[in-house]
Amino acid sequence: MDISILLSLAGGLGLFLFGMRVMSEGIEKVAGARLRSILEKLTTNRFTGMLVGIIFTGVIQSSSACTVMVVSFVNSGLMNLYQAAGVIFGANIGTTVTSQLVSFNFSQVAPVILLAGVLVTMFGKKGTLPKVAEVVVGFGVLFLGLNSMSGAMAGMKDVPQVVNALSSLSNPILGVLVGTVLTAVIQSSSVTVSIILLMANQGLLELNICLFIILGCNIGACTSAVLASIPGKKDAKRAALIHLLFNIIGTVIMFVIFLFAEDPIVDVILKISGGNNGRFIANSHSIIKIVQVIMLLPLSKQIVDLTYLLVPGSDEKVGYRDNFQLQYIGSKVVLNPATAVVEVMKEIDRMASLASENLNRAMNALITLDQDDIDEVYKVEENINFLNHAITNYLVKINQTTLPIEDMRSIGALFHVVNDIERIGDHAENVADAARQRKQDDVSFSKPALKELGEMMDMVNEIIRLSINAFNTGNDEHFDEINNLEDHIDEKEREMQRNHVDRLSRGECTPEAGMIFSDIVSGLERVGDHANNIAYALKAANDAEDAR
Repeated sequence: MDISILLSLAGGLGLFLFGMRVMSEGIEKVAGARLRSILEKLTTNRFTGMLVGIIFTGVIQSSSACTVMVVSFVNSGLMNLYQAAGVIFGANIGTTVTSQLVSFNFSQVAPVILLAGVLVTMFGKKGTLPKVAEVVVGFGVLFLGLNSMSGAMAGMKDVPQVVNALSSLSNPILGVLVGTVLTAVIQSSSVTVSIILLMANQGLLELNICLFIILGCNIGACTSAVLASIPGKKDAKRAALIHLLFNIIGTVIMFVIFLFAEDPIVDVILKISGGNNGRFIANSHSIIKIVQVIMLLPLSKQIVDLTYLLVPGSDEKVGYRDNFQLQYIGSKVVLNPATAVVEVMKEIDRMASLASENLNRAMNALITLDQDDIDEVYKVEENINFLNHAITNYLVKINQTTLPIEDMRSIGALFHVVNDIERIGDHAENVADAARQRKQDDVSFSKPALKELGEMMDMVNEIIRLSINAFNTGNDEHFDEINNLEDHIDEKEREMQRNHVDRLSRGECTPEAGMIFSDIVSGLERVGDHANNIAYALKAANDAEDAR
C-alpha cells in the first residue's frame, strides 16, 4: 500500500479527533454550567431524564462526556441511580447526532467554517464569542479530517489486500468484536461510526456487516464511564454499569433480530436513506439506539436493581462532622471539570456547617465552662483546617482544567469563601481560648454581659445562615436582610463596648472579664463581616467579569 494513503488516513483521523475534542470542550465551556443545571433540575423521572440526556449529548456531541458527568453526579450525591438511568438512556440516542452530521458531509465548506472560527478567535473580544468560535473551529477541523480520511479511503479501493481483508469481514460476532475494540481504544463511538460511514461510502465495507460493527461500537463506548467510575463510590460504579448493561442487553437483542431479518432490515433502512450508504450508516445508528431505548426504558428499574446485585454493599458514610475526610471531593472521587465546582460548593457547605456549629459550641463553653466542649472545639478546628487545605488544593487542581465559563468566574471567589469560613473557625478557637482562660482564672461575667452576648450570637447565627444559603443557591433575595443584619451587628458591637466600659466604671465587671468580653465581641463582629463576604463572593466575581 502506498505510504501516502496511510499518512493521509492517519492525518485525517488526527484532525477528526482533534476537531471533535475542540468542539466538545468548546461547547462545555460555553454551555456546560447551564446544561449541568438542566441535568440537575429536570431529571426527576426517567422520561424527562431521557429527554435531557438526548439534548445534552446532542449538544456536546459526546455520550462519553455525558455519562462521565452523570457518574460524577451520582458519586457526589447530586443524582440518584434511577434518575441517572433515564439520562444515560437518552445519551445513547443523543450520541447519534454526530453520525447524522457526518453523513451530510460539510467537507466542501469546512475551510470557510474553519477560517471564520479562527478569525473570530484571533480578533474577537474577550467573553463568550471567542469560546463559541472555538466550537466553530472544532467543527471545521473535524470535517477537514473527514475529507482527508475520505480521500485516503478512496485510494484504498485500488489496493487488493485492503479490499480482500475488509470483504472477508462477514462474521457477525467478529463484526461486534471489531466495533467494540476500536471504540474502546478511540473512546468515542461517534468517531468509530463516522469511520464506518466513510468506509461504507467508498464501498470498502458491506452494509450488512456494518450493522454488527455499530452494535460493537455501542459496547465500546462504555469504556470512558467505566474507567471514570473505578476510583468512585459504589453508586458511581453502578451508574457506569447501567450504561454498560443497557448496551450489552440492547446489543444482544438487536444481534438476534439482525441474524433473523438482516436483509429485509438493510433494504428498509437503505430505502429510507435514499440509497445513500453514508445516510444508511447514520440512520442505522439512530434506529438501533431508539429501538433499544424503547425496549429497555420500561425496564430501567430492573436494570438499576441488577447493578445492586453486581456491586453489592454500600460505602462507609462520611458525615459532615467526620474528621479529616472529604465527602464530595478527594482522591477517591471522579474529577470531572463540568461537575467539579458543584462538588466543591457542597464540600464548602459542609465546612461552613462545621464552623458555624463550632462557633456555637465555643460560645456555649464560654458560658458553661464545660471542658468537654472546650476540647471538642479544638478537635473540630483541626478538621476545619484540614478541609481548608484539601479544598484549596482541589481548587488549584481544577483551575488547571477546562471548566465552563461560569465556573471559571467563580474559582477565585471560592478561594475567598474557603478562607472566610476558616477564619470563622479561628474565631471559634479564640472563644474556646477565652473559655479556658475564664475557667483557669475563675473569671465571672455579669448577667447583663451574658444577655448581650446571647443577643449578639443570635444575630451572628442568622447572618451566617442567610449568607451560606445565598452562597449555595445564588439567590440574592436575602441580600438586603444580610446587609441590615451586618449593620445591626456593627451597632451592637459598639453598644456592647460602651456598656462594657460603663460596667467597668461602676465596678460591676473586673478588668480580666472586661478584656475577655471585649475580645469576644470584636471577634463576633468580624464573624459577621466574614459571613457577609461569603454571601457576596459569587455575585462580586460575576459582576467583575461582566464589567470587563
